[in-house]
Amino acid sequence: MEKMGTDDRSLEEFFEEKKRIRNPFVPIGAFITAGVLTAGLISFRQGNSHLGQKLMRARVVVQGATVALMVGTAYYYGENPWRSS
Repeated sequence: MEKMGTDDRSLEEFFEEKKRIRNPFVPIGAFITAGVLTAGLISFRQGNSHLGQKLMRARVVVQGATVALMVGTAYYYGENPWRSS
């Protein structure tokens, strides 16, 4: 009797199949988003609300670009989660 969730392919073969070149800008965008968010929160805490507002707006732009890169990369590699298998 076979255990539930096992496959005849080895784990290494599975990961080799998943080792496609990914977009390196997605993690970079995530780090930039976190950095801008942190800088904005620090400026708010220091009482510079004008700079904090600018940084929060910049965070939204960077975060939107990162999400767009994620969706574009998933579309490019054919990993559409909305498509039925």
